[in-house]
Amino acid sequence: MNIRHLTFRLLQVYVAVVRHGSISEAARQLHLTQPTVSQQLKRLSEAIGSPLLEHHAQGLTMTATGQALYQASRDVLGRFDDFADQLSDLQYGSKGRFSIALVNTAQYVLPRLLGPFSHAFPDVDVTVNIGNRRQVLARFERREDDLYIFSHPPALAHAVAARFMRNPLVAIAAAHHPLASQPNVTMEQLLGERLLLREPGSASRMLLESWLQEHGLTMRKTLQMASNEAIRVGVAADMGVAVLSEHVLPNEHSELAVLSIAGLPIESHWQFIVRNDQRLPPTAQRFLHYVHEHLGQWIEPRFVCNELELLLEAYPTFPVKD
Repeated sequence: MNIRHLTFRLLQVYVAVVRHGSISEAARQLHLTQPTVSQQLKRLSEAIGSPLLEHHAQGLTMTATGQALYQASRDVLGRFDDFADQLSDLQYGSKGRFSIALVNTAQYVLPRLLGPFSHAFPDVDVTVNIGNRRQVLARFERREDDLYIFSHPPALAHAVAARFMRNPLVAIAAAHHPLASQPNVTMEQLLGERLLLREPGSASRMLLESWLQEHGLTMRKTLQMASNEAIRVGVAADMGVAVLSEHVLPNEHSELAVLSIAGLPIESHWQFIVRNDQRLPPTAQRFLHYVHEHLGQWIEPRFVCNELELLLEAYPTFPVKD
């Protein structure tokens, strides 16, 4: 390998191709032509002395050498990003950027945390990526973000988790549904109705299926829907009943009724996840410290479950701006 032939631009192009999974999309994002990107990949491969990418029917995949170069490139580029950020006072976490990936349901709670933080630190740019659990897990595996929010976390061999908020799952029906007028509803009665569900693999569905299995119960009539919002609207329209995060319900929900069922709500928690095999930008550290200090001011006391201190032991303490 002739390391003198490596340049930051070559590494940036390579990382962009891997992230976007195609040369054409990387060229578009980098405002380059596709032949230019292809030529730079060729130069990089020649400088390394080994193939980096393989073309398959389903797209591009990295060789073993390509995977090693990808991690090294991210590390090198990330370190120089750090240097540039430090010049603009990022050592205090007050300027710079970080990214958060979260599962769909968490979009109902994250603004309560990001809003006050953004007012306190207006020079911190935050990128928020929202998807279903499968999509966020894929981002987690590819190390695409700095922080992750799950209610049902992934395997933590390379990560650390800390709970910060209760996420109870409650049973709901339309306000005019016959079950809504009953003071005590059994789970068997609920399962006798059509159950509106998210896709297999979603955290709320996994938790419900696990709870039912523990109690020797099974779902009967079901209807799969694409989002929590669709389920909420469907329940209000009397398409069926559902078990959803309480946070999905608006403060005023006169068209919906939360049913009283023994054993419910199903307990769940939102958790911040940080990978321990990649750098955590000081801005992300600042955000976690700020949430830890102010969580009780932003969230109803009954939902607070602040265990962030366990996560923050690995990072320096920042002075908190009010």
